[in-house]
Amino acid sequence: MERLRARLTDVGFTVERVQALLGPEAQGALLRNETTPAERATRDGSPLSTLVRLFSLQRPEPAAAVEAALPGQVDDLVGRGVLARDGDAVRAVVDVRPYGDETHDWWVVCDLTPGLDTRPIEVGPEHVLGISEASSSLAQLTVPSSRLLPGGGSTRALDLGTGCGVQALHLAQGHDRVVATDVNPRALWAARLTAELNGVDVDVRDGSFWDPVAGERFDTIATNPPFVVSPPTGDRLVYREGSLETDGVVRTVVAGAADHLVPGGWCQVLGSWVHTDEPWQDRLGGWVGATGLDAWVVQREVVDLSAYVEMWLADAGVRHRPDYTARYDAWLDWFDDQGVQAMAFGWISLRAAHRDVPVLRLEEWRHEVVPPVGAAVLSWGERVDALAAADDVLDVRWRQAPTLTQETFGRAGEEDPEAIVLRLGEGLRRAAQVDTVQAGLVGALDGDLTAGQVLDALARLLERDPGALREQYRPVVHELVADGLLVP
Repeated sequence: MERLRARLTDVGFTVERVQALLGPEAQGALLRNETTPAERATRDGSPLSTLVRLFSLQRPEPAAAVEAALPGQVDDLVGRGVLARDGDAVRAVVDVRPYGDETHDWWVVCDLTPGLDTRPIEVGPEHVLGISEASSSLAQLTVPSSRLLPGGGSTRALDLGTGCGVQALHLAQGHDRVVATDVNPRALWAARLTAELNGVDVDVRDGSFWDPVAGERFDTIATNPPFVVSPPTGDRLVYREGSLETDGVVRTVVAGAADHLVPGGWCQVLGSWVHTDEPWQDRLGGWVGATGLDAWVVQREVVDLSAYVEMWLADAGVRHRPDYTARYDAWLDWFDDQGVQAMAFGWISLRAAHRDVPVLRLEEWRHEVVPPVGAAVLSWGERVDALAAADDVLDVRWRQAPTLTQETFGRAGEEDPEAIVLRLGEGLRRAAQVDTVQAGLVGALDGDLTAGQVLDALARLLERDPGALREQYRPVVHELVADGLLVP
């Protein structure tokens, strides 16, 4: 695997180089599971083109071409279950997929992409999914480990339900030890191979939910559990469906988090939950409130049941099967029996703050998000701590958020704006329409003066009563901090 890593690097089998080889048109077609434009772009016989055709396009390639691309390694990779020989050709058994971020070129081992070029989607129960929108979102959501222990120290991370092992790669960049768990034997094999291929030390363990880490605690836990809510049939797919009723998988993950976090540790869950007659805030509030942890829950999307069933039936490749309509109807009947009215997706961030009264924030946010979100999550925890420590928010030296901008609206040529809007540039791009006092307050808060001192100065400038102005804007300051427009 070390030699393979070196060869993939030398050949340029990386996200950036592959995208440059294919171009935007072929890259877009691949995202639609169409390989013809990419096949046309990779006919030059170069080692990079051979690897793209072998893995990304899933085309058997002449053995001589593969030997030239991976000299002296083909037989080893056949023995490891990565490649297979078919006569004078070599084909990929699994996908070795380029992946990375701003500072890393990685490769992820996963099962081949189903359904290329209108071929029937064949997904077995132990299918190992590759890089998905959900896994990318979780990587962006996870708090940056560099800020967990700014003074140094040993940290541990857990990738619960690792799948192909992609979250473990991210976690390993800032933690001294990473544990990854799964119940799918094929996922365990793929995660170990992913770690080995990238030279990352990951302790991969077999087991369900919290069983493999009983008695252990972590600084960071990241999990994208199998959150598809489906009827209890015999053909569930391990990577997306658990064995508990409705949203019980996500609920079980949330319930166990407190027992596995060190003081100040974070557990971040990308999951889904059902909508019933009970308001979703009450339902989720019951889950997170019972943990004793601080919790920030963000509902990002709500999907009607028919669209939800269609999406996941298509994902399983049953859309064109004879029993498609019957399965669709049975799924909706099951939802009716369970009292499910809609399905929601979102983020759950839990923090072991050990307060007498945990801080819970549950909200819906369907607007723009600018990644990475992890820094915004960590900032929320810091602001919650600062608010909890403050006897009076007006006695604190707040400052405006680094990415905060001000927008003014009004008729051209008018001296005074009709509206002033403050807007965050990162994370959840919150905006608040403010009056001139709030705009002046936020603009003057640079960490030198307390909010109360700035309000007193504004009171003199506006010829207002200082005590009355303080009383009026004390809750406003609290809200501006809670929403992240002001920070410690």
